[in-house]
Formats: sequence, C-alpha cells, structure tokens
Amino acid sequence: MSAYDTAVAGYDTSLSEEQIAIRDLARDFAEREIGSVVMEYDESQEFPAEIFKKMAELGFLGVMIPADYEGAELGAVEFSLIVEEVARVDPSVALGVAAHNGLCSGHILGFGSGALKEEYLPRLATGQTIGAWGLTESGSGSDAGGMMTTARREGGDWILNGSKNFITHGTVGKVAVVIAMSNPELPPGKGASAFVLDKSMEGFYASKKEDKLGMRCSDTSSLVMEEVHVPGKNLIGDEGEGFKQALKILDGGRISIAALSVGLAQGALDAALKYANERSQFGNNLAAYQAIQFKLAKMATDIAASRHLTHQAAFLRDTGQDYTLAASQAKLFASETAVRCAEEAVQIHGGYGYIKEYPVEKYYRDAKLLTIGEGTSEIQKIVISRHILGY
Repeated sequence: MSAYDTAVAGYDTSLSEEQIAIRDLARDFAEREIGSVVMEYDESQEFPAEIFKKMAELGFLGVMIPADYEGAELGAVEFSLIVEEVARVDPSVALGVAAHNGLCSGHILGFGSGALKEEYLPRLATGQTIGAWGLTESGSGSDAGGMMTTARREGGDWILNGSKNFITHGTVGKVAVVIAMSNPELPPGKGASAFVLDKSMEGFYASKKEDKLGMRCSDTSSLVMEEVHVPGKNLIGDEGEGFKQALKILDGGRISIAALSVGLAQGALDAALKYANERSQFGNNLAAYQAIQFKLAKMATDIAASRHLTHQAAFLRDTGQDYTLAASQAKLFASETAVRCAEEAVQIHGGYGYIKEYPVEKYYRDAKLLTIGEGTSEIQKIVISRHILGY
C-alpha cells in the first residue's frame, strides 16, 4: 500500500462507493495524463488546453452543474475529491479546475436567471469555453470598498468601465462574471452588481499576463473594460446584489482552495516519504532518523486534519447548512498546512529540494498562493473571529 493509500484509507468508510470511484478516476487521470508533463507546462507557462479538454470529457469542468445543462450534477464533496487528486500531481491545473467550476460557473449557477444558465452553463460544463471571475482590482484586494469598476445604465442595458487584476483564466477565458459598482454613491454591499461578460463584446479584453512565482501554467492576467455594452439580461440577480453574491461564491471557493491545499500537501508528503526511504546518509536511510520521522508525522497529521475540515465544510454545503465558518476554517488551516508541508519536504530533500529535478521545488513555489487567493489568511481569521464572537 502506498503512502497516499495509507493516509486516506480511514476515509473510505465515510465516502460512498460512487465518491470513491470518482476519487480514483481523478487520481488515475492526474497520474496518467498530467504527471509526465507537469514541468513542461511550468517552464513554458502555457495553459494546458488539451488537458482541460480531456477533463471536460470526464465531467471535471461541470462538476456541480445539473445534467439539464450538460453538467455532472455532483456535490461539493465530489468536487473536493477531484480538486485534491489533481492538485496532488499538479496544483496549477487544479487551480484552473477550482476557479472554472467554483467561481464563474458557480456564480451563474447560483444566482443567474434561467436564460443565463441556458446560454452559458452548457458551454462551460463541456469545456467549449473556460470561465473567469473578476472581483479584485489593482486598488482593491481584501478591501472591496476600493472597487473602481463601474456599470452605468443606458436604456435597459449597461455600460461597464474599469479593470480587474489577478484574474485566473483572464486570457484564455471567453466568459467572465464581473463585479462592478452600479451605484458608486453606496458602499459595495449595496452598490455593486454582477454581470456576465463575453469576449465577443467590444471593449472587453485581457491585458497584462502575469509572470508568477508558482502556479505558472494557470493563466493569470488583467481584464479591461472600455465602454463595454452589456445587455440588461446579463445582470445576475438584482441590481445591488453583486457583492453579497460574491461573498457566497467565495465561501464555496474556499472549500475548493482547501481541497487544493490538501492535495498539494499530500503530494509533498508523498515525495518526502519516497526520498526519505531512498536517500542514505551516515549509513542509514533518512527515514531511520527520528528528526525526519517527526517531520513526516507532523505533516501527515496536519494533512489529515485539513482533509477532515475540508470534507466537513463540503458536507455542510451539500446538505444545505451554513458553511461560511467551516469554509474559512478549512481554507485557513489547509492552506497554511500546504505551505508548511511543502517547506518541510524541501528541507527533507536538502539541496536536492532546491532544484527542479525533484517535485518538491514546484510544490514549494505553488503553495504560497493558497494563503493569499480567495481571501488571505488574515481575512479568514477575521471571518472566523466574527462568527465565534457573534458579530
């Protein structure tokens, strides 16, 4: 039994046969289709379009979208399992799966009209187009109150102006959900609205593509809107609901980032275990030394706790319960666990952990984003403390 199988064996009893089959399918796909090309895509920073086409055929791009819209009609637990398995092999591909499903598709699915769902969800679920989601701007990250993108009425339609930064799939995505201030005189909680934009709309285009430390094949760029004419039907929900919708979407997104963190941490542990059992120093394998054993024990325990928190948050979502607190706790703990495990894996490898020949170097670079994206660790602590204090 592999280190990974040993780590997850205790969880099989809590998963259905279908969930175990989905997990194993994702694991097999990641190892077979992604494992051999991880560093090629990392070096080139090319978006892995062919891999995404194959994932679409397996339903990985429409995990929670209903079958009526050509989706797989699965739940948050299954989604978490898929993201974790892909992340164990390549976190940057898993980031794309998480963003496509949880942000763009998730927003339209959760709050869009029937017409918007019929128009966009089948294209997103089948991979005909990749989705993006725009909230962050150059001057407004954690502080959404600094949002400058505006939407003004023109007859029954809208004109959008502004830009969004650090947008996953900003270049390759053809459809995007964008949050804009439709009433700049009000705070974002009441003055922001959400819209579906399409790259076929004149004045809507991708700008600077970011050259990142990690997650390098995950396409990240700016989105620019210059007098973009958006039909009135592309308003998601009612005017002024955009920020409230975004907060709910971020809750769900945090579960997927937690799952991604678990997968990355597990991949780092797997690599560390393999190396510790193969590398000989002072006449013994590294695994024979208590200093290394303690590192591995701490990593395995933190990963187990992260997986429990993630599955709990996903279960709460699937059963219609309030999952905001659980999602923030899972995201906070799992993302910081991923950073620690990646660092420890590099340390166990010694000098070899610092070169690209070994996978832990990439896990180390990829991990840090997880404590920043979809709400920094500091924001998660604010969310958690407000809940437990009853604010």
